[in-house]
Amino acid sequence: MSDRLRIAYDFAILRVVPRVHLGAFANIGVVMHARTVEFLALRTITERASLTALAPGLDVDLLSRYLQSCAAICAGDESAGPVALAPPSERFHWLTAPRSDVLQSSPVHEGVCEDPAVELNALFDAYVRSS
Repeated sequence: MSDRLRIAYDFAILRVVPRVHLGAFANIGVVMHARTVEFLALRTITERASLTALAPGLDVDLLSRYLQSCAAICAGDESAGPVALAPPSERFHWLTAPRSDVLQSSPVHEGVCEDPAVELNALFDAYVRSS
């Protein structure tokens, strides 16, 4: 058994849904929350060419602004509005709440890791870069 601290976390995959009425999506990011170490972070695809390829015909500028807003909320940036001032757990739940929009999240999943930042990168590679 390892002597290293095991940290429980929740995560959800961020999806772009170009045609909401059809329900087809592409994974474009991961949001992760580890309450016990006050970790809340988001990693998304930011390259315009990649976003355009995943969501042809979608307003990529608007999608980029949505993603920047989500990143600001994650970071607790007050310029993102009142929700960004909420505790990390509330911000995570706001970001992962079901919505009918071009940017949606998967159901929330659980995991355990030793380093949340490293795990976020691993989740991003597994669910976004590999898809």
